[in-house]
Amino acid sequence: MQTIISVSGLAKTYATGFQALKSVSLDIRRGEIFALLGPNGAGKTTLISIICGIVKASAGSVRVGGHDIVADYRAARSLIGLVPQELTTDAFESVWATVSFSRGLFGKRANPQYLEKVLRDLSLWDRRDSRILTLSGGMKRRLLIAKALSHEPQVLFLDEPTAGVDVSLRRDMWQLVRALQATGVTIILTTHYIDEAEEMADRIGVISKGELIVVEEKAELMRQLGRKQLTLHLQQPLPEVPPALAAHRLDLSRDGSELTYTYDTRGEGSGILALLEDLSAAGIAFRDLQTTQSSLEEIFVSLVKDGP
Repeated sequence: MQTIISVSGLAKTYATGFQALKSVSLDIRRGEIFALLGPNGAGKTTLISIICGIVKASAGSVRVGGHDIVADYRAARSLIGLVPQELTTDAFESVWATVSFSRGLFGKRANPQYLEKVLRDLSLWDRRDSRILTLSGGMKRRLLIAKALSHEPQVLFLDEPTAGVDVSLRRDMWQLVRALQATGVTIILTTHYIDEAEEMADRIGVISKGELIVVEEKAELMRQLGRKQLTLHLQQPLPEVPPALAAHRLDLSRDGSELTYTYDTRGEGSGILALLEDLSAAGIAFRDLQTTQSSLEEIFVSLVKDGP
């Protein structure tokens, strides 16, 4: 798949001496949804700010659509739409005036039909003449997206787009992001909501202490790093795990009625088969079994804990 953003050896050290990024290299594919996860202070916002031309890198390079963000700033920046986390709009402007002005900032010719479509897609058309101060919090957040889309960018950065919004609006935003992707827009999403990344992303990058510690396809990340658990509901409680089953490292519930086997998703077949054979040989019968798999949140926590 074609690369639309290429980050190479990117580093940033602030005047205070704080090193926010340490030699980050990353390629974003055209048309994908890429989720960037990391704890507070990990370097997510710094990385986005450098790509968008807001912060100057200490070392390294970034190209957007083949344009260097320093040598060919205007061309690179025109391809990018940024939705910041903070609600930064002129409260006394109308919705229509705000998106029209944002389009003009990039030297784009007036295109009322396009702006109307953007506002309709974001359920803001009926409020086009309303002053921003009269909008609800959810509408203001959608307006930020409308502003970012006003100049028809190929790449959209969403920095914590659903922070502080209710569950219903979050679902609406997810739907909108998918619709944008369907039109060919590449989307880079930073979020504190792990379920958001699990629901939306094609690929996931985890950043910790200024370093990218993993970049992987979502499904592959969960396959490689996820764990599964097989819980056996026993017909008769056990006082302890029999010595013949010690090699399987089973956990026995407090009341002795359940055995839990934790295994790596890559080796599940042979491990489970051997366990079932040993259970049968030990004369232990079970009435039911169920499997569960690690969530992306558990994987993220383990990665950050074991990271640089």
